[in-house]
Amino acid sequence: MFVRDLELQNYRNYESLKIEFSPKINVFLGRNAQGKTNLLEAMYFLALTRSHRTSNDKDLIKWGSDFARISGTVIKDNSSRLKMNLVISKSGKKAKLNNLEQRKLSSYIGNLNVVLFSPEDLSIVKGNPTIRRKFVDMEFGQISSQYLKTVSQFRSVLKQRNFYLKKLQHHETKDLVYLDVLSDQLAAYCAEVTHTRVTFLQRLQVFIQKIHAKITEGQENLQLRYSSFFEAEDKSVEDIYNLYKATYKKNYRREIQRGVTLYGPHRDDIKFLVNDKNVQDFGSQGQQRSVALSLKLAEVELIKEEVGDYPILLLDDVLSELDQKRQTHLLSSIGDNIQTFITTTSLDDVDRTLIKDPNVLTIIDGKIKQEEI
Repeated sequence: MFVRDLELQNYRNYESLKIEFSPKINVFLGRNAQGKTNLLEAMYFLALTRSHRTSNDKDLIKWGSDFARISGTVIKDNSSRLKMNLVISKSGKKAKLNNLEQRKLSSYIGNLNVVLFSPEDLSIVKGNPTIRRKFVDMEFGQISSQYLKTVSQFRSVLKQRNFYLKKLQHHETKDLVYLDVLSDQLAAYCAEVTHTRVTFLQRLQVFIQKIHAKITEGQENLQLRYSSFFEAEDKSVEDIYNLYKATYKKNYRREIQRGVTLYGPHRDDIKFLVNDKNVQDFGSQGQQRSVALSLKLAEVELIKEEVGDYPILLLDDVLSELDQKRQTHLLSSIGDNIQTFITTTSLDDVDRTLIKDPNVLTIIDGKIKQEEI
């Protein structure tokens, strides 16, 4: 899988742009604030219909414009061609595949798989649980459209239940039967989301353990643990459903008092254990960087196993953040099979023997020039 071309209109600092790419390594070179990251963000948005930098889609529309458009041609491993198109406006966003409008974004997401690695990804390891839950839902969502739908349904019922708990808290209603109905619905979605997360993490574990051992030259053993109020591993969907039902029944008075759902995947976390110690609490910055790198490379392999094709790899200003050993491992892992986009202010610190025949594009204030190097 690779992106053959990208077309932007009124996107960030790009009024109009059409550019073709190499199916191997592409380098966006330039000073800061010239628009390099905007290009990677556009490809990320094209794939997942959301930005990794802002939760407000209106931020993507060029100042003074009414809409922004992102289009790209994706070539699959079987040589089939797919035209992807997104239009962002103040009224929302519309997605098309080969000029056919998609009624649901869940049917659009997953046609282009991307893995983004940026300095901010260190927060997946050392940040708060919300960041890790978002990472899991975004990355697993592009692998499984069913998971994406289930997460959406879970959030909808969770919102309804929280609203009703507030009404009970403020004595605006006394009907506990409806709370039971909502609790049963939520328990079912909690079970599906939790079971799928655990399953995917177990599959990711196979790759991340081998990759991390190689990066650390066998010195560290990395394990992923799904953290909930109960032990979720090795439990069936039905087991988890029954556990949630019993938990909601036992704690409904406490939840009414608080006016919020206290148990569910929205409260869970993922632990990264290096040699049985939580790297978030006890790991050095170097260890945290290695874990973040291992996580992204494992994600690439998991997507390849699941969809049968390598995803696009987006490296946003990470080479300068990695020491020589980690940089070497990252670049040597790419090979010729993964289309890669790299943003950097300079190639001086990059081992050029690890980047074969890159397509180098210099970015100056939203203008692009192809370089011979």
